[in-house]
Amino acid sequence: MKQQDDLYDVVVIGGGPAGLTAGLYLARARYRVLILEKEEFGGQITITNEVVNYPGIARIDGRTLTETMRQQAEDFGAEFMAADATSLDVEGDIKTVHTNRGDLKTFGILVATGANPRKIGFEGEAEYAGRGISYCATCDGEFFNGKEVVVVGGGFSAAEESVFLTKYASKVTILVRGDDFTCDASVSNEAKHDPNIEIHYNTEMKSVSAGEGGLVSAIFHNRKTGEDIEWKPTKSKNFGVFVFAGYVPQTGILKDVLDLDDRGYVITHDDLETSAAGVYAAGDLREKNLRQVVTAVSDGAVAGVELERYAKDLSEKTGLVPPRPTSSNYEKREAEQARKAANSGTSPAPAATAGASATQNGPAKTSGFFDDAIRKQLDVVFGRMSQPLVLELSLDKTKLSQELKGFIDELVSLSGGKQADFGCRS
Repeated sequence: MKQQDDLYDVVVIGGGPAGLTAGLYLARARYRVLILEKEEFGGQITITNEVVNYPGIARIDGRTLTETMRQQAEDFGAEFMAADATSLDVEGDIKTVHTNRGDLKTFGILVATGANPRKIGFEGEAEYAGRGISYCATCDGEFFNGKEVVVVGGGFSAAEESVFLTKYASKVTILVRGDDFTCDASVSNEAKHDPNIEIHYNTEMKSVSAGEGGLVSAIFHNRKTGEDIEWKPTKSKNFGVFVFAGYVPQTGILKDVLDLDDRGYVITHDDLETSAAGVYAAGDLREKNLRQVVTAVSDGAVAGVELERYAKDLSEKTGLVPPRPTSSNYEKREAEQARKAANSGTSPAPAATAGASATQNGPAKTSGFFDDAIRKQLDVVFGRMSQPLVLELSLDKTKLSQELKGFIDELVSLSGGKQADFGCRS
């Protein structure tokens, strides 16, 4: 095998939750991965003030959540570059990602460029995005509990999400640009017959104004009469605006390279591989039913694991090896914490010290129950223990009991303890 310094195992295009998660998985598995982002790492979720439906985290802002993801990936050895990917060469074993900062050689590519909500362009839309104006009812509906909301749009999403928002909002006002909804009547009829929904046809949002506590008024424009109407909520002091004008997948550089559907979304197999071998897609640029940070990180994890296998196979096939990380900041930090704890006398010596002691007194007896990866994890566990753990086993003469004894013998030797720390009874 020959090391090639200018080669990556995987180049990830897009630094949002999907790309960061894939980068974390790949780097933790000791593959060389580079994450590209042309603007700001974190993606669309960074404009969300509060995220309350990410499992395991009660409440967090989007920027902090994705910065934590980025730091995790970096701690495991992922590399980062602020660059704009301009085109791809995906033929052959070694692929090329062309950027405005030069060409990158890689075995595999993950495209995670996302999809941006389609903006309408009314006055105040950009200014109050994430602060009263939202593009996701599932994400932000709860924040408008007991308040009025205005929904802008006349398609499937607008009709369906308006009904969903009645779970939280005291009233929902829909602005439909045309004479009627553009979706099937079976979908729009539910919105039309909901007593908490009011619909204004041939009407556009012209502007919104903010005051104490958030948005306080809006200007509606009637497309038939040309009249502008000032609108204020009557059931709440403040209100929210939900814009449902569709999404724009960021797949411009993929045209004529990968198979896209008629709306420009990337078509993937179940394992998230695209029509080009070794090129995977994750996150909102894929056609999918739900666009949430949790589905993006799920995609990233799946694609990351698949790309591990792909990079390993290509490395063996070509005989080339990128300069892969051999350690990580995460492991160094954990080892340093264990060392400090041991020196302070608050915990037993970490397994690394125990191993040195075992060498001086003869090699520790092992039966091969733990591989190197498990031993490293045990090092961290033993380093955090504040007092000895006493184990007592009840054994008989069966093979299973003897295997169990061997397992415990090896565990004790790795901890730096002695077999006298546990008792065996037959």
